[in-house]
Amino acid sequence: MNITFHGAARHVTGSKHLLQLNNGTNILLDCGLFQGLGEHTDDMNGHFGFNPKKVDHMVLSHAHIDHCGLIPRLVAEGFSGPIYCTPATLDLATILLLDSAKIQEQDISYTNKHRKKKGLPPLEILYTEADVNQALSQFKTVDYHQEFNITPDVKLYFSDAGHVVGSAVMHLTVTEDGKETHITFSGDVGRYGDMILKSPQNFRQSDYILLESTYGDSLHADIGPIEDALQQIINDTCINRKGKVIIPAFSVGRTQEILYALNALELKGELPAVPYYVDSPLSLKATQVLKDHPEVFNRNVNKVMQKDSDPFDFKNLRFVESTEESIALNENPQPCVIISSSGMAEAGRVKHHIKNNIGSSKNTILMVGYCEPNSLGGHLLNGDKQVYIFGDMYNVVANVQAINSMSAHGDYEDLLHFLACQDAGKVSKVFLVHGEYNIQQRFAQRIKDAGFNNVEIPFQHQKIVLE
Repeated sequence: MNITFHGAARHVTGSKHLLQLNNGTNILLDCGLFQGLGEHTDDMNGHFGFNPKKVDHMVLSHAHIDHCGLIPRLVAEGFSGPIYCTPATLDLATILLLDSAKIQEQDISYTNKHRKKKGLPPLEILYTEADVNQALSQFKTVDYHQEFNITPDVKLYFSDAGHVVGSAVMHLTVTEDGKETHITFSGDVGRYGDMILKSPQNFRQSDYILLESTYGDSLHADIGPIEDALQQIINDTCINRKGKVIIPAFSVGRTQEILYALNALELKGELPAVPYYVDSPLSLKATQVLKDHPEVFNRNVNKVMQKDSDPFDFKNLRFVESTEESIALNENPQPCVIISSSGMAEAGRVKHHIKNNIGSSKNTILMVGYCEPNSLGGHLLNGDKQVYIFGDMYNVVANVQAINSMSAHGDYEDLLHFLACQDAGKVSKVFLVHGEYNIQQRFAQRIKDAGFNNVEIPFQHQKIVLE
């Protein structure tokens, strides 16, 4: 048996790991879209590194696009097998993948207009809405804590990862030559003490662990001051400078956390009196999916709901759906807060909002999550004075700020807590994935200090035999 790491290998995107059994069965763990890798992004999304027709089964940890966003391309290139995930992940993946196809069509149309003017050849789209619908027909749901036979030799078991609604840690039990091998893939691990979700669950003993490492050398600040930071930034920008606050935020997870924090300010009578817009049709649907799964809420949310039946809604909040309404926001000089996807500012309507507001010192671009260094959000966080947006250069005149404590990923203490349920001496190897290489190297030492002696950081397309 071997495993090959075709994505999220020494970088934080494109999660994709192929497990091959000795009998030739191929099981793909996640199939994520590469995002924010500059000029290499299109090429990496266009070439899997394996033949999709030879993949027999796929297991999906959760619905974020960097974990599921290439599934339609996989299907379009010949994968015809089942895709296993939790019911909530299917709900989210449905809206996310359809939205991804729509965004790609819009962005590539806009980009190709500019390329045509410059005499450059047009770019091809990765997949269409029809490809998404075909992929969705291959999904099969498995509940948490329900052991399921993928094949007679492979059992699947999901536990809650606490990352986003429906997110799962996948556990595979593979039987070969009478020997059982237990393989765990963390997907993305949430935080202990998350604003909304329950904490990641303990899991049974494993032989091999694939562990995400996004924040493997960081400690998140306490989540309490998020409300105070939002209030201060909105007051300074909208009330004092009469500007706009543009918040790039992932439609699933981060947007709901911001809404929850703003609602908390309203409950305390401290919410600045300006219009609030969520400019993402997807966010409205994603927020509803979260509301449809109250079983994932932690005790604090349940306590708030005793006095507020909808902790994601408040005065002056409006969800923007049409393109015309979105364009009108840029034409309206009124101070306001605009929350729009994507979180890395790489795609979607938020790129247009940034383009139209980056040139004024009245405005603030507020980053609230991890960004690949080569993404637009990454360049803004790095303090770049000029950035490319839709192929054109813009001066960064607006204020760029960040709330670093907002993260759906666990920090190194959370990740070590996640591993603490394991007898380190019985774990043959820990593979670090979904992290930047320099961070992974430092985190590897922390894991070794915790007793896990065999830690490896695989590189892109590396194949490793599991003995």
